[in-house]
Amino acid sequence: MAIDDKTRTELEAAAFRRLIDHLRTRTDVQNIDLMNLAGFCRNCLSNWLKDAADAQGVPLSKDESREAVYGMPYETWKSKYQGTATPEQLEAMKKVHPHNH
Repeated sequence: MAIDDKTRTELEAAAFRRLIDHLRTRTDVQNIDLMNLAGFCRNCLSNWLKDAADAQGVPLSKDESREAVYGMPYETWKSKYQGTATPEQLEAMKKVHPHNH
């Protein structure tokens, strides 16, 4: 299927927004679990958003990009939803993502 660049960008943006909405509703899924299973997490998404903004010369702070992904300030999300990683989770993360996240 051939689609024009504008339509492709709109579809990709819609898929990204749906992923963000999904992650916001799945507060039971910890970032470390995402990292261990998929090699990325909410923080990665916020970093990629900031990288894209930087590349376009759009002012976006790290805190703003995290809030865009989490739907609230990162510290609020952490205090409400982030659990303590188990030793097994931390060990698995070292194997999957050796450069500390």
